[in-house]
Amino acid sequence: MKKTVCLLATAGLSLLLALPAAAQQERVIRFGHLNNADHPVSFGVKRFSELLAAKSGGKLKVMEFPASQLGNELQQQSALQGGVQQMSAPATTSLAGIVKEFGLVDFPFTVANFEQADALLDGPLGQALIARLPEKGLVALGYWDLGFRNVTNSRRPITRAEDFDGLKLRVIPNPVFLDTFKAFKANPVPMPFAELYGALEAKAVDGQENPFAVILSNKMFEVQKFVSATNHVYAANIVLVSKKFWDQLTPAEQKMMHDAANESRGYQRQVSRAAAQRAVGDLQAKGMQFNEVAVAEQKRMRQIAQPVADKFAASYDPAIVKLYNDELARIRK
Repeated sequence: MKKTVCLLATAGLSLLLALPAAAQQERVIRFGHLNNADHPVSFGVKRFSELLAAKSGGKLKVMEFPASQLGNELQQQSALQGGVQQMSAPATTSLAGIVKEFGLVDFPFTVANFEQADALLDGPLGQALIARLPEKGLVALGYWDLGFRNVTNSRRPITRAEDFDGLKLRVIPNPVFLDTFKAFKANPVPMPFAELYGALEAKAVDGQENPFAVILSNKMFEVQKFVSATNHVYAANIVLVSKKFWDQLTPAEQKMMHDAANESRGYQRQVSRAAAQRAVGDLQAKGMQFNEVAVAEQKRMRQIAQPVADKFAASYDPAIVKLYNDELARIRK
């Protein structure tokens, strides 16, 4: 009798282990971000959700909370670290406060095109930065596209470095951004994104800087006149998971999450970059005055901002800085 019970118990355990991990438990994933539901980040969340549902047989369910519904970037970061929220997709800039080497991604005029940006973030540097997050309570599943950042303001077009002089510009609460615009003699004002439109409308700040799709999606054309293609920083979103939540997942569930993130990445980047191209025309149609910045002037701006990059690089882990420089040399060939 004991032998029979033992055999049955063993068989039952074997059957349980043989079942797909996702079939054992349903999980709801609260995925928050700052952008509106018509923004490419939201499209990335939706594709990730569809892929994850398919891979898990519907057991891993994503609930999207766009447009800062769960708070600003730092509030959502704290919620992930505390295990209250499961996922978010902030700009990498928001992580410099806990892993300062993420500031390398924000150095001005670092990459010239999307190919270089993808090579830098998907390669050894991007992975080395991701490896530093688990000890901070976060797990990253890769990088999405946000686009090259560009300046808007209500006073004048930006065609040369001197045009920044005296402009009160909202920037991400990030030391690299603050010092970069100080180098151009602007007056940078750190401010959460959720407060930006109201500040522009009230003329509390003259302008701001964001990718074209963000500028359009958040209707900044209603409160800004000039949009200038400064392309001063390539911006990426990073797909984050609460480590407390991640540690509850089985290895099979973790693999589903990784696979869904990897498969949604190419789609999100494609949608984002197409949207950026369309956004320029749409912004002009809405009444904004658009101008390019000459390549020679961009190079001059890079030289002006170089001391900022040097200053911060000196305070970062030398091994990460070397990797960064080696990767830039590789991708620029």
